[in-house]
Amino acid sequence: MKKRTLISWNVNGLRAVEKKGFLDWLEEDKPNIICLQETKAHPDQLPEHLRVVPGYQSHFCAAERRGYSGVAIYSKDQPASIVCGMGEKKFDEEGRVLVADYEDFVLYNIYFPNGGSGAERLTFKMEFYEWFLRKMRAEIKKGKKIVVCGDVNTAHREIDIARPKENTKTSGFLSEERAWVDRFLEAGFVDTFRLKHADRTGQYTWWDMKSRARERNIGWRIDYFFVSENLKRYLQDAFILQDVMGSDHCPVGIILGS
Repeated sequence: MKKRTLISWNVNGLRAVEKKGFLDWLEEDKPNIICLQETKAHPDQLPEHLRVVPGYQSHFCAAERRGYSGVAIYSKDQPASIVCGMGEKKFDEEGRVLVADYEDFVLYNIYFPNGGSGAERLTFKMEFYEWFLRKMRAEIKKGKKIVVCGDVNTAHREIDIARPKENTKTSGFLSEERAWVDRFLEAGFVDTFRLKHADRTGQYTWWDMKSRARERNIGWRIDYFFVSENLKRYLQDAFILQDVMGSDHCPVGIILGS
């Protein structure tokens, strides 16, 4: 398998993060593939230098509602195919899924729903989780090599959140949300960061901006790369780029290759 560095980042607005040095960082870091979530823009709302980035193919999947949700992939390799959505209208209209087939693997760039704004959105989040899990079980049965990345909006275990006891009744650390991650892993996936760094503490990917939690590293690890079990032997590294600023999330990444 060709060696590639893959990055995932919830940018909390692509136009906003561009003003904070996103393109300079991309030029310096040079990942093979970068998956973005919460782009908050239709392609026609983006300046040309965000739609056409030298050295990269760009692909966008926007929500029907402008300024909301949205995912994107910048890729040095042109995927064999790329699809916006997965065939379920109530989820696809929110622009949460971009699927790229690289032949070595199929990449799912996902912005999973946030369940923190009330019971209705928590229900929507859990429905999305179950729908996606059914899809992935079917793909695993076919023997597909799969990479799933993005903002999952759930911290899996106590080690993945700075204040677990205080957040047991908060969406993002509810027992049913965490149990879903267990079931997802049991379906045939690996949490790449924990595979490489099983016991490393203080490793978070999101911090509350209002309380300036990042300065104190009071955070949550809610952004992930998962790979199917049949890709595990190709995983060279998994990492979190906590020093990269510009969003309330930081980038996460993996290196895949023979």
